[in-house]
Amino acid sequence: MKIDFAPFQIPVHRRLQTAAVLQWVFSFIGLAPTCIFLFFYLLFTRFWLISVLYAVWWFYDYDTPSRGGRRVPFLRDLKLWDYMRDYFPIKLVKTADLDPKQNYVLGFHPHGVLVAGAFTNFCTSATGFSQLFPGLTSYLLMLPLWFRAPFFRDYIMCAGLIPSDKESASYPLCKKGGGNAVVIAVGGALEALDAHPGTYNVILAEKKGFIKMAMERGAHLVPIFSFGENEVFDQVGNQRGTWLRWTQERLQRIMGIALPLFHARGVFQYSFGLMPYRKPIATVVGRPIRVERNQKPTAEELDALHQLYMDELSNLFEEHKGNYGVDKDTHLNFV
Repeated sequence: MKIDFAPFQIPVHRRLQTAAVLQWVFSFIGLAPTCIFLFFYLLFTRFWLISVLYAVWWFYDYDTPSRGGRRVPFLRDLKLWDYMRDYFPIKLVKTADLDPKQNYVLGFHPHGVLVAGAFTNFCTSATGFSQLFPGLTSYLLMLPLWFRAPFFRDYIMCAGLIPSDKESASYPLCKKGGGNAVVIAVGGALEALDAHPGTYNVILAEKKGFIKMAMERGAHLVPIFSFGENEVFDQVGNQRGTWLRWTQERLQRIMGIALPLFHARGVFQYSFGLMPYRKPIATVVGRPIRVERNQKPTAEELDALHQLYMDELSNLFEEHKGNYGVDKDTHLNFV
């Protein structure tokens, strides 16, 4: 295989963009295992007290992730994230105002391989979420598993990430006065297995938990479609029915995390590696769907709102697909 190396003379700003995305990919894939290893390794060195003191801190701080986390604006505002935004580039598109006196459940579609659009738009200040939607605080949901990793849990909380279990996700929506937006990658880890370039499969047909949560809390629903999310990585063929897909789905059920066999480019060459391609991502935030509080919705009420949400997401996709290079004959496929 011929390797296509990157030119030697590359502008500094592009090198900084690559470095920013490299650290993000490492954080997503390798930082949690590294933190776990470091925690136990220190116990057998002269720095053992660090792990012991952290364990004490962890004990007293255990419930913080499920109580809205502990965001650090300084970290979210770092110039680092501007370089990551410009690498692809990524932009956040507003289609309607969101009243800061209300709470919201934002459904993010599709998940993609590493949810680059969701992280950049809702965990950093790089794309101007606070300017586009003044008065709103965003909370991106992440698998609870990651909040059990020492040190790593504190890092991801700084960015505004909270666990995706119902108790944690509901906590910001219980705050009076509004101004809280919980962002859910509805398709979850399983949808990452469908993240192939040129595909528009959305796992939503049977996903009603977030709809019920919105009804119980009286939080308005907002559909989001992130154009380009599936384009930044290639993935080994794993069509439904193949032995690879069967294995991946079983592992996902056991471990709770998906294991897509993805690849793209490298740091110094463009032929192979785990760095995403430089392809644009446009995250379009749709119109809010008004939801009246109903602590005990009937099956019929739940199904009706779920269908309305799917219709609004489909309409959002159809209205904007032409702006982002999607063929007019291509439509969302609800799985």
